[in-house]
Amino acid sequence: MPMRALIQPGAFEPEVITVMSEALEAALRKLQDTGQTVVPEVIASRIIAAAKLGERDPVRLREAALRKRD
Repeated sequence: MPMRALIQPGAFEPEVITVMSEALEAALRKLQDTGQTVVPEVIASRIIAAAKLGERDPVRLREAALRKRD
């Protein structure tokens, strides 16, 4: 699932979208490896939310996406 499809045009620089896409792919791989079922759009929305707060590290973006919500 391409991250760009979920982001408003111009919301992020191309480099940031690349990092976000890497984080999305890594998060989905990790979930798949552990046998967890997840809606990719939910994971992507968590990455987008963290990026809107200024996070740019792909590992921290991935972890933010995988963190359980209460």
